[in-house]
Amino acid sequence: MTSPVRTAADLVALLEQRIGAGILAPGARLEPVRALAAELQLAPNTVAAAYRILGDRGLVVGEGRRGTFVAARPPLALALAPADEPVAEGVVDLASGNPDPAFLPPLAPALAAVATEPVLYGHPPIDPVLAGLLRADLDTDGVPAEHLAVVGGALDGLERVLAAHARPGDRVAVEDPGYTSVIELLHALGLRPVPVAIDPSGARPEALAGALDSGVSAVVITPRAQNPTGAALDADRAAELRRVLAGAPEVLVVVDDHAGPIAGQPYHHLAGDRRWATVRSVAKSLGPDLRLAAVAGDELTVRRVAGRQLVGQGWVSHLLQRVVAAMLSDPATPELLAAASAAYRRRRAVVVDALAAAGIEVEGRSGMNVWVPVDDEARVVAGMQRRGYAIRSGARFRLASPPGVRLSVAATPEPVLAEAAAALAAVLDRSRPVRSV
Repeated sequence: MTSPVRTAADLVALLEQRIGAGILAPGARLEPVRALAAELQLAPNTVAAAYRILGDRGLVVGEGRRGTFVAARPPLALALAPADEPVAEGVVDLASGNPDPAFLPPLAPALAAVATEPVLYGHPPIDPVLAGLLRADLDTDGVPAEHLAVVGGALDGLERVLAAHARPGDRVAVEDPGYTSVIELLHALGLRPVPVAIDPSGARPEALAGALDSGVSAVVITPRAQNPTGAALDADRAAELRRVLAGAPEVLVVVDDHAGPIAGQPYHHLAGDRRWATVRSVAKSLGPDLRLAAVAGDELTVRRVAGRQLVGQGWVSHLLQRVVAAMLSDPATPELLAAASAAYRRRRAVVVDALAAAGIEVEGRSGMNVWVPVDDEARVVAGMQRRGYAIRSGARFRLASPPGVRLSVAATPEPVLAEAAAALAAVLDRSRPVRSV
């Protein structure tokens, strides 16, 4: 590596450029500190400082004696083809995780109903009609909603809540396997994910207790429609987790209820008298392009979220807020969301039952996904691709958990799902026992 590099900032800029250009690909191992220092005629401390800065930005991940590696999905606009490549024409899409458009409330009536008077600086950041609807929805599930913010989607809410309390280098407990974008968000914030093993009822209490004992500053938990496994808390598990969390009152609890009313399982609240936030998005229920989520939480957390938003984005567009309020106010919406939840339940069952009949245990209790433990993710994904089905490898969802593949079933008709399950059963080696989630 040759370049006029004199400072840690110079080296950071050079390595960031190379990561963005694809010269250093995701997963690539950086040169050891001393070797790169000798090559560039820099002090080892200068190289180490550059690596720390890149780590704080989520571009690289340090793995102790193994070295430092480019993050799986660094927060850059990469020149490489994205890991989630578009599904080829003629291939059944069981990979992208979209809701079924047939169950999304129509936009046209909501757009026609939106008031068009201009909103000027100094206007309250939250539309009062929307605020009332969001609070009523949260209150129904036992989520205190006196303190409320409106943000630009679930991940925006998670980022703002975590940034309100955590600092680069902090450890954050997350489900394993868990949603890849949450894991990547932690890396981008300079936070260190700590895996918490899960089962069909969600985070395992003993695993959460272990993570808390390791010294985490925050916990991110999905109460239902867990991505990728479909796990969902039941009342007993939620009570167990509350008891575990009570032993660490200083830890921030962030609940990612991204699926809300279409999850297919009831909501169980986890937070008590502590720092907490529940983030509830409308993307899965009303439409992915409606980038809006509610954040309810303790007064300090919500105040910090809203305050930081005020000096940056300012507020979520009131046009968008009014459209969402109109859709939520439409008497037809609850019936449509109930139909979506029922359809997603049937579609999950088609896959789970078909694979169970073939001797393959899988889980998909809620939401839009089914998780299948496998021995060789790449082989299974390639085998399904050859049969005309795109599924998602589990590698990017996992930290320390065993391999698996994810099937997203929400937007696919039941007969096609039955055929896909038969194809998957054929791909899997049924001569060995298959682990359950």
